[in-house]
Amino acid sequence: MRDTNPIQLIGTSGLMVEMKAEIQRVARSDAKVLITGESGVGKEVVARAINDASTRAQAAFVPVNCAGIPETLLESELFGHVKGSFTGAYRDKPGKLEMADNGTIFLDEIGEMTMRMQGLLLRFLETGEIQKVGAERMGRATNVRVIAATNKNLRDLIVLGQFREDLFYRLNVIHLIVPPLRERREDIPPLIEHFVRRYTSGQDGNGNGNGNGGNGGPGNPGNNPSRYIARQLAPEAVMALTAYGWPGNVRELENVIERLIVTGRREVIEVGDLGPELRAPGASLRPRKERRKTIADELYKKLLDERQCFWATVYPLYMNREITRGNVRDLVHKGLEEARGNYKIVLKLFNMDSRDYKRFLNFLRKHDCQLPFKEYRQ
Repeated sequence: MRDTNPIQLIGTSGLMVEMKAEIQRVARSDAKVLITGESGVGKEVVARAINDASTRAQAAFVPVNCAGIPETLLESELFGHVKGSFTGAYRDKPGKLEMADNGTIFLDEIGEMTMRMQGLLLRFLETGEIQKVGAERMGRATNVRVIAATNKNLRDLIVLGQFREDLFYRLNVIHLIVPPLRERREDIPPLIEHFVRRYTSGQDGNGNGNGNGGNGGPGNPGNNPSRYIARQLAPEAVMALTAYGWPGNVRELENVIERLIVTGRREVIEVGDLGPELRAPGASLRPRKERRKTIADELYKKLLDERQCFWATVYPLYMNREITRGNVRDLVHKGLEEARGNYKIVLKLFNMDSRDYKRFLNFLRKHDCQLPFKEYRQ
């Protein structure tokens, strides 16, 4: 029987609630999806959640790591090969695209694919037909939903001539951005609880949504809980981990929790049991500041120093889901600090016409980006 509640992404933050709702909407169609986000945020978990919530849930979900397979093997891996097509091809072999017929194929690290492989993939996306390595004729067309993911900025790769623009537009029908863990810190305590339970109760990853920790990915097979002494984290330890910046995101969090459980010498893990990098004062702030400098500060510089208009620079990036609501809120925060809480001055700072005042405020309200101005007037 099909699970009536397949999405088990852990987290109740606004960003996570929005992500779950977006997954439900995306799952209703067969449109191609491009998932972006930093390493370790759980892009494959999101892809699996889309598949699990769709009509293809009972069919195959086939992941392919485009960065982990050499080009000479990736073509055979995706499209299959016929017997005798190359040394070692002792029999016909179906490719991942054929195996995913009526299901979903997940192309992870799509930004690492060579230009030649990009061309082969583009041809498949346009025709749906598969040509195996060594075959003289095209194979049958398949009914496959394609979900791709990358931690790179594909637009930058296009400018550098490292990614095909036509392939980008083929893949970027629906764009989902998985937020980093530091932008949804309220999700860290339940994630910690989830991973502690996993490594102390012998879960095997099939039940309670192993890998559904909002982005944790498949975990290790369950361990015999009698082997380990550590069973839980003290509240102070949870607070310290919540304050940490997690540059490796959920993957790093899971690894830390597993290490603490395996090496713990007492049942309750205290702050002193954490590594120095996890409890160092101010260490948690560095990753977040770096992130803001990369996005909000860069956009702010374009608006103020380069005199670019908000509608031409920020608005399209947000509507295309290339920046998050948090990025826009950070940008508005910077403007309000400069304008001492006066939105009309923010309008001028962001190079908008005075007639755009209501439009600007309506945009901020609609997308939950409007900040209370009174806090900036004190």
